[in-house]
Amino acid sequence: MTASFHSPLGATSFSDDKMQKVNLYESAQMFCDVYCLLPGQSQKPHTHDENDKVYHVLEGVCEVEIGDETQKLEANELAVAPAGVVHGIRNKSGSPASVLVIMAPHPNFNG
Repeated sequence: MTASFHSPLGATSFSDDKMQKVNLYESAQMFCDVYCLLPGQSQKPHTHDENDKVYHVLEGVCEVEIGDETQKLEANELAVAPAGVVHGIRNKSGSPASVLVIMAPHPNFNG
């Protein structure tokens, strides 16, 4: 196995149409993406029965919903959505936001 080095802040891609996902790494054990959200964009609440998800805000401000709670996260703050718990993220601020997202195990690895 070889090491893989990436710069998450340089891996952003924004679109007026919808939130963008930039994949940094994936394997059967996990994936690591950067979610790029312009103001007003979101990932609707959903669940993963067997997968934990971590949201770590790199820049900007987002609201993360996990279960019955919604919390504002700023740069360098994180939230964890355990398997089976409804979760989602939205950018209600006036500026773009980028969020490092890690999920394990990978829900549908096709490698």
